[in-house]
Amino acid sequence: MAIRFDRPVSNAARFSRLLGAFSLVLALAVMIAHRFGGLATPYLVLLLIAAAGGALLSALLAAVGLRSLWMTGAEGGLAALAALIYAAFPLGLGAYATERYMTLPDIYDVSTDPVSAPDWLSPPHSDQIWLKRNPDVTPEDREMQLAAYPELTGRRYEGALDRVLEAVRKVAKMSGMTITRSSGDTAPGRDPEDKPVKPPQASDDAVADAPDIVPVPTPRPYDDDVAKLIRGANGVTLQGTTRTLILGLRFDIIIRLREEAETTFVDIRVASRYGQHDLGFSAEIAGDYLKALDAELLGIAGG
Repeated sequence: MAIRFDRPVSNAARFSRLLGAFSLVLALAVMIAHRFGGLATPYLVLLLIAAAGGALLSALLAAVGLRSLWMTGAEGGLAALAALIYAAFPLGLGAYATERYMTLPDIYDVSTDPVSAPDWLSPPHSDQIWLKRNPDVTPEDREMQLAAYPELTGRRYEGALDRVLEAVRKVAKMSGMTITRSSGDTAPGRDPEDKPVKPPQASDDAVADAPDIVPVPTPRPYDDDVAKLIRGANGVTLQGTTRTLILGLRFDIIIRLREEAETTFVDIRVASRYGQHDLGFSAEIAGDYLKALDAELLGIAGG
């Protein structure tokens, strides 16, 4: 009479595979819905936390299944392995966010000018739902920024304002930024006596008084959007938005250009729209933009 041995089955391993697959699908679905759909960022964060929690539970159940396989030879080894593979992405995403949250400063706004940060042309507004934050950036926030990102400083370029502005716009477009507003600070008004006097209308009687040397006409000044901003201005401010590549998190950006003697000074300010903690993305966006701008204006950057 043959003896039949029935292997025990690890229910924990089987359930871990289902939970791991669900966590992976949930994480990918909400990321796609946020990046290309209308899912609000607070809901994205909440659902990603749920996906990471499910993935963590799946990994723990998979460990129980593997232990049963080792101790009693229970079935479920392949299911536990699949669960660990499924849980890897949401777990890794959660670990990455947690590490940044714990090690980086609790701020959401950075500026290359911590003393006199560029003012928003139009203050950004968003429904923060449960991701609330302090609406005012305090001096303590700027001190934390300086301690965490000492290399985040403004740039001085030995070039005309119009040339630097063209490079600023070009790099912004290459970096995926969308400029939504622009403003130029008009130069101080002149004294009326310093303004050129409009010449009198010519008449037939004035022909005899015509000058011996006739001025040669010069071409009309170059007239485009850049020229309109620069003409009669000693500073330009641009405001726009950008999104991170993978998660599609939204950030507001303001770039200020100031003409100082024969140089142009560029400052940038970046702020996340949701939550008190930006996980360091604001500083990364500002730093990457300035590096790209340095490369575009290679040779004329100064300290």
